[in-house]
Amino acid sequence: MRALLFLLVSAISLLLTACGTSTHVDEYRVSETRLPVKASEKIVIMGRRHAGEYETEPDFIDCIGNKLVTGGQVAVMPEQQFLDSLYPWFEPRTAPLGLKRMGGMMRDPLIATRIRKLGIRYMIWVDGNTETTEKNGGFSCGLAPGGGGCFGFASWDKNSNYEAIIWDLSKLDEKGRVKVDSKGSSYLLAIGAPIPFIAQVQGEACEGIGTRLQSFFSSASQSRE
Repeated sequence: MRALLFLLVSAISLLLTACGTSTHVDEYRVSETRLPVKASEKIVIMGRRHAGEYETEPDFIDCIGNKLVTGGQVAVMPEQQFLDSLYPWFEPRTAPLGLKRMGGMMRDPLIATRIRKLGIRYMIWVDGNTETTEKNGGFSCGLAPGGGGCFGFASWDKNSNYEAIIWDLSKLDEKGRVKVDSKGSSYLLAIGAPIPFIAQVQGEACEGIGTRLQSFFSSASQSRE
């Protein structure tokens, strides 16, 4: 019994040490000057959806939006509210994948008027997703007359890779890009009851990309416009 307890404690200590994440963030800025945002202006953060091939997770888009709002620099319009207001122009098959296409859409008076009424100054397109890249091990659970439980060990790796591109809709130009790559390994140890050790890969990616995006913008009180 003591040997089993020692094994369990040793395994948990090892897993807590190994269960971290590695996150790398790169950015590109057109100018070192912060992007001005007036009190009446908003940002919308959009996830790429390529006609059913894949989509950037909506909860990740919400996470970045919450990070920007918490930073107090800007007002962020919820993605779904924007999509509903501009339906069907930002559906997967019609959404602009580049500034040239966006410029063409903005020449349509109906689209341009709706965007202006919503107060959208900047659009941030986020492309990417979180994938499970490798799985190993396994465990089983069962019932016995004297009780039951699980036994085994499983691990899996996850990789979050995202890029955010900032468009200024008033000038129809790109203001910058932020890329984040976050990796981590998660484990499930089962000696009686399953004990999970989950690497917060997507959360770390949101923190990394959200913090960098915060630094791009200045609030209305900081802006000289």
